[in-house]
Amino acid sequence: MGTINYSTNELMAVTASRLLKDGQNIVVGLGLPQVATLLAQNTHAPNINIIYEIGVINPEAVDPGVGIADPRLWHRSEYFTSFIGTLGEILQKRLVDVGFLGGLQIDRHGNINSTLVRMGDGKIRHFTGSGGASDIATFSKNVYVIIKHERRKIVDTLDYLTTVGYLRGRETRRECGLPICESIKVITNLCVLGINPESKSLRVESIHPGISEKDIINNTGFEVKMIPGTKVTEQPTEEELQLLRERIDPAGMYIK
Repeated sequence: MGTINYSTNELMAVTASRLLKDGQNIVVGLGLPQVATLLAQNTHAPNINIIYEIGVINPEAVDPGVGIADPRLWHRSEYFTSFIGTLGEILQKRLVDVGFLGGLQIDRHGNINSTLVRMGDGKIRHFTGSGGASDIATFSKNVYVIIKHERRKIVDTLDYLTTVGYLRGRETRRECGLPICESIKVITNLCVLGINPESKSLRVESIHPGISEKDIINNTGFEVKMIPGTKVTEQPTEEELQLLRERIDPAGMYIK
């Protein structure tokens, strides 16, 4: 078998797509979460429901689009509701199986910052904030996050708490009255992180090909643990890469 060449973003998209199951309701963020969900729909999960927080459900977009308000994303949608319809009528009724998000930072307990970062000179740089991400992580049964693996992004303490994961770990989310989150998965360019069921802290579940434990430790802002017998992430197949490159993101907007 010849060597299969792929980009890091393609590996992340494929790895994330394999976590999704047929028949699930997925609230999808733009970018690699969108690419990964479309890949799952075109392979092993043809009956998943793709929901954009703006209120567009199961579109058949030809182009990836540059924002959730881009009408190109709405092409041949099965249903149109609204931002309130998505968050109130679908999400808060606990009908969402997976909230698929990104962010500026994520901490050891899966909490996310998408609001601001503190620069080295003490200044604060503001970003767009959560949109519906805070609601999505609160009410989705599972939360998946795609983020670049750097010490400034995978941190011990967030610069700002935008979106709650497992709060301070252990049972603190439940004690604060928030709905139970079954799992959090974090897909980075180095590995896949999951949650220790007792401490509710992130730990490494699989390491991407060519990456060492030292690479992960050096790029994580807290002491990260490996599960016993940590496996190597499976590489993309030729079929998955062909779908990504020719059907889902032919312009390479997100996968390059």
